[in-house]
Amino acid sequence: MSATKEILREATHAGSWYTDSKPQLSSQLDGWLDAVQPPIQCIGPESEGETVGELPVPGARVIIAPKRIFLLGPSHHYYLTKAALSRCAAYETPLGNLPIDRETTAELHATGQFEWMSQSVDEDEHSLEMHLPYIYKILSKTFGPDPSSFPPLTPIMIGNTSASTETALGALLAPYLQDPTTAFVISSDFAHWGLRFRYTYYRPTPSTSLNLTQSSKAPSDPPIHESIKTVDFECMGACEGGKHREWLGVLERTGNTVCGRHPIGVVMAALEEGGGEARFRFVRYERSSEVKRVGESSVSYASAFAVL
Repeated sequence: MSATKEILREATHAGSWYTDSKPQLSSQLDGWLDAVQPPIQCIGPESEGETVGELPVPGARVIIAPKRIFLLGPSHHYYLTKAALSRCAAYETPLGNLPIDRETTAELHATGQFEWMSQSVDEDEHSLEMHLPYIYKILSKTFGPDPSSFPPLTPIMIGNTSASTETALGALLAPYLQDPTTAFVISSDFAHWGLRFRYTYYRPTPSTSLNLTQSSKAPSDPPIHESIKTVDFECMGACEGGKHREWLGVLERTGNTVCGRHPIGVVMAALEEGGGEARFRFVRYERSSEVKRVGESSVSYASAFAVL
């Protein structure tokens, strides 16, 4: 496959994971984005899910019109131990196409730390695609309706990376992260809890833990969903702490199934490489359901931002 060929990555999950109707998708996005109340309110592990203060975000780069956008997401279907780049010229969304920054992807590939995704691998992965309509909508509000005026996108799929690989990738991305014209977006859910995810970690007390089984009686002190929340907030606290090694340590201790743990780790390593006081701050936490019995399951969602 030629790197210069004008290849379009199709929106393969539109019509199943989200609507493929342009008017409906545009209306949904407008509604969800309009529901966000500025200034951003922050939560923390000590707050039990309550907001702990309002934080204005001067310098937030998506707001001040970036010139380049990096989008990092985990690989759910294709095994790799480093990272992979897209060879496409544009990413399709039902709203319009997003241009890909092929100059930057070529620079990154030249480092030897990245491989190219095949088009089938690119289109099978949902972690990057699910952010594209949001990115398109925000850019259209800032730059107008013509996508040729949009800043280009650099999609990066992060594999099952070791700590040293995350550090190396972070060092490569740190100069881009320090560039005030560049914005980064990271795709991740948090805990995937349940037998179907093969993750049933339960913490009855701060110092004890066990893995529940199909035959386990439903615990109530605390209920399973409170244990899930406790573990999620411990991981969120490690992320907010800004230490890449501490983030990896809490994931190892709890086994928490954060699907974007490797992209998050890469960006944390990049933030450390760049020095300064930049830290993630979490602003929203939700779960798909509140699990009470072992046969049930839930997925956790947490959102955060960092300003350099």
